Amino acid sequence: MPGRTLPSIRQSDLQKHSTAKSCYVTVGTKVYDITDFLDDHPGGPELILEYGGKEVGQIMGDEISHAHGDAAYEILDEHLIGFLASEKVVGKGAGSQDPDAALPKPSLKADKPILSSNPALNADGSHKVVYATTGMSSAADLSVVTDASADFRTHQFLDLNRPLLMQVWNGGFSKKFYLEQVHRPRHYKGGESAPLFGNFLEPLGKTPWWVVPLIWLPPVMYGTYISREGLSSWMSVASHWLFGLALWTLVEYTLHRCLFHVDRVLPDNRVGITLHFLVHGIHHYLPMDKLRLVMPPALFTILATPFYHLVHLVMYWNWHAATALFSGGIFGYICYDLTHYFLHHRTLPAYYRDLKKYHLQHHFADFENGFGVTSRFWDRVFGTELAPPQPLKGS
Repeated sequence: MPGRTLPSIRQSDLQKHSTAKSCYVTVGTKVYDITDFLDDHPGGPELILEYGGKEVGQIMGDEISHAHGDAAYEILDEHLIGFLASEKVVGKGAGSQDPDAALPKPSLKADKPILSSNPALNADGSHKVVYATTGMSSAADLSVVTDASADFRTHQFLDLNRPLLMQVWNGGFSKKFYLEQVHRPRHYKGGESAPLFGNFLEPLGKTPWWVVPLIWLPPVMYGTYISREGLSSWMSVASHWLFGLALWTLVEYTLHRCLFHVDRVLPDNRVGITLHFLVHGIHHYLPMDKLRLVMPPALFTILATPFYHLVHLVMYWNWHAATALFSGGIFGYICYDLTHYFLHHRTLPAYYRDLKKYHLQHHFADFENGFGVTSRFWDRVFGTELAPPQPLKGS
């Protein structure tokens, strides 16, 4: 960590940096600019902004609120910009031939010890305890930026600085090695999108969250409206629509478990591995990528078309009833994709905060369970509910 090459920052200046445009926090005498990290915070930016321009050491160590692990302090270390100096100290330094001598030295008691650059070690030099399948210990680890070059040298899997798709296609990876690596999350340059295609197709692999309601809400509204023509009342429309909405929750669980996580029956060849990576593997590989959290419209169209025909085949006696049901189901999908994005990147009401912890646990601890995104209901029914995470302890 840099020493006295970093500037001193007045308390009065610190308090000016308390907004989403510029957010500073302190731990002891160290000042951190965490503006770029706000949207990547697992609890959402609002929780950090509450302490913008203030000391956060106490709240970060609060067991009742949420005790932060070493990964959180490692992230802070990356954003260190200077040291806090009171007006009195700055005034003293201004009249001194050695201003640095007037600056307060960082308090070892107040500050978290500097973390080792070796991710396998804790701050005290002991081995870091992690989940064997993911290499992580907490949700905070999901937002620790990956050193792309070092990661590639260590694991010989994918180089995050080069287009990923052709690396998967040409990598010659065995199914076992691929699944081991793709479920060990990485984080690319503070949440930016790693290159996937590396050419004019790149925009097709990126979808902002707002595209989902923008594209799919109008068809839902239109389908709901025209379904009234063949049903006796709006009450009948509502009953079919709500049944479709409820049915979506089962479809969501089934797709996530039986299609996105088809790991055990995945063909051991590059076609199967590449398709797995495109459909869902890339999300587990880069779970905090803001532009790859919701489904691209083209992919959703491919997946939704068979369901459209299936619903109208099963309900052959009334096309309008089937359309009402399908419209309710598509609305459920919209809620699912928006919920998925917000669980990764926003602060939410109490119910969703618990759901956020639950879903992020699926990423950092156990990807073989916890398939419900909008609800745990079907996880409980089918016995795949995640148990509350227990503090990891070394032997």
